[in-house]
Amino acid sequence: MGTADKVADGHNRQAALDRLHAEVHARNMAPFWAIDLKNKNDEDRQVRDQKKAVPFVWSFEKDIEPLLWQSAELITMETSERRSLILVNPGLAPRRATTPTLYMAYRLNDPNEIMPPHRHSPSAIRFGLTGHSNFTGVEGENIVFGPGDMVLTPHDTWHNHGNKGGEPAINLSVLDLPLVETLSATYFEHDYHEVEQGERMKRQVQSERFPPDYSQRVYGSGGLMPRFLSHKRGTGNASPMYVYRWDMMRGLLERFKDWDGDPYEALMVEYIDPTTGGPIFKTMTFFAQMLRPGEHTWPLKQNASLLVAPFEGKGHSVVNGQVLHWNRFDTLAVPGGAWVEHVNESDKDPAILFVASDEPTLKALALFQKHGRTESGEVVRLV
Repeated sequence: MGTADKVADGHNRQAALDRLHAEVHARNMAPFWAIDLKNKNDEDRQVRDQKKAVPFVWSFEKDIEPLLWQSAELITMETSERRSLILVNPGLAPRRATTPTLYMAYRLNDPNEIMPPHRHSPSAIRFGLTGHSNFTGVEGENIVFGPGDMVLTPHDTWHNHGNKGGEPAINLSVLDLPLVETLSATYFEHDYHEVEQGERMKRQVQSERFPPDYSQRVYGSGGLMPRFLSHKRGTGNASPMYVYRWDMMRGLLERFKDWDGDPYEALMVEYIDPTTGGPIFKTMTFFAQMLRPGEHTWPLKQNASLLVAPFEGKGHSVVNGQVLHWNRFDTLAVPGGAWVEHVNESDKDPAILFVASDEPTLKALALFQKHGRTESGEVVRLV
């Protein structure tokens, strides 16, 4: 007779199991066995992380923008060097994460305010929404940007943000901070100094070391790269092109608007490191995605998490059967593993989506997968 049989014969088996599980948990362990898939003793299920990101849309017009204006009235640069709204996924709260690996935040800068330089281990981008005087100075390149322009602040690069003009300006940012936190690799530094006449002096603004058009001058002619310049900027682990202008991306999309495109992703263009052809960061990548008038993409499922920010037009997405409507400047979270299809509700105008993805992280770990569902309902593996 086995041990389990003896317990069943001599004692109440359920009571014995409850005592065993209590003892295991009291000693900071977790059992890895399934007793009954229908009840609380499915320990295999219980040890898994029960907090999962959910599909969700944040409305810019109804929710984000009004709170940004309130924050601008109450939070000044004198009281805080940051004034941003982080999008917290309801399935991950209170963790500050929009998906398990990425977070998106919106920021309103008052006229002529510049925050002091800082640097950190997470990589980040800024994407202009309103105003033409958003400012980011990164590693001595002072960049003024407007709607649709994307500016990089690679990990461990000194940078500062603000507004160089006389009108308020709004931008959104995407960081891989949740991933970096999970890896216990987070740090922030604010003690910025420069050496002047042999002395180390604290500075509130970085000295300009490159012309404002440096990124476009060096990397703005696709397929052509100057050999007489160093392309190692910052740590050398990200794209040396620090600003991607919207007029170039918009022009490219327009040139392809009559092409067939991809049934699952329509017209999708990736922002890349011009020196390698790969993603701009090792942890995340970014796209502009055009849906032509009335276009409806086929269902797509990938294990990469997506943050989708409509920049032009309006429409809706179907995520795991749930219809989520979006408008300009909203943000849609599409968790990894969810089926998604996008619909442009206009029969006259295109809809253009700005998309962030943690795809490079999954590819680096050989975990990336992508599946599609055809018109006949067949599921096919794409990657």
